[in-house]
Amino acid sequence: MRYIISVILLTFINLPLLAQAFPIPEDKEVGFDVIRKNKIIGNLTTKFKVNEEAIILHSVLNIEVKILFIPAYKFFQETTETWIGNNFISIDGFTNFEDDREYKIDGKDEDGFFRVTGMDGLLELDEKIIPLNYWNKKMLKEKEVFDTQKGIVRKIEVEKLKDEEININNIQINAEKYIFNASINPKDKGPFPEYILWYHNDELIKMQFKNPKDKKIITILRNDWNS
Repeated sequence: MRYIISVILLTFINLPLLAQAFPIPEDKEVGFDVIRKNKIIGNLTTKFKVNEEAIILHSVLNIEVKILFIPAYKFFQETTETWIGNNFISIDGFTNFEDDREYKIDGKDEDGFFRVTGMDGLLELDEKIIPLNYWNKKMLKEKEVFDTQKGIVRKIEVEKLKDEEININNIQINAEKYIFNASINPKDKGPFPEYILWYHNDELIKMQFKNPKDKKIITILRNDWNS
């Protein structure tokens, strides 16, 4: 189960303030269930705070798997991102894996770089780097993105598939479908699996991948979809 979170991204949403590159929910909140073997094992919630200067996103991912009512796996991640205009300017995050791995992610734009500490220590990245964030469909056009869960850079490859209808809360939704792959880091505990992503009107509504460890399908599905 340790691979489940290494491939769920973690910081989940980035929202350019002025360009409105993708929608902000009317109630300033979006939620997903994490599903394995037809059981909900966790949830992801992101809240949006919008003011005249910036957008601040507070995201919490919490997963717990029990076997015979005994906790067998836990994962927790909390991040706060700040955006001004189209610029991702800072992040404050914490990731707690099931093993001894804990990462404090602390980064901000500074002196023409995006300076951040994480799994690989202090990095000086291009200040235009954007997060590996599935909510932002424009991210799929990038060559490299910033993994906010571990504080590293990954190269990505994306393929557009044929549109498909999916069902959420007994509602049939026509969705764009993509395959997403990302490079691995030598410190990763396992491979970065291939994702399938579904979008409707630029909103992410479903993700799916195969857990590299036990080969079970993990689904991340919108739990607040009602239109």
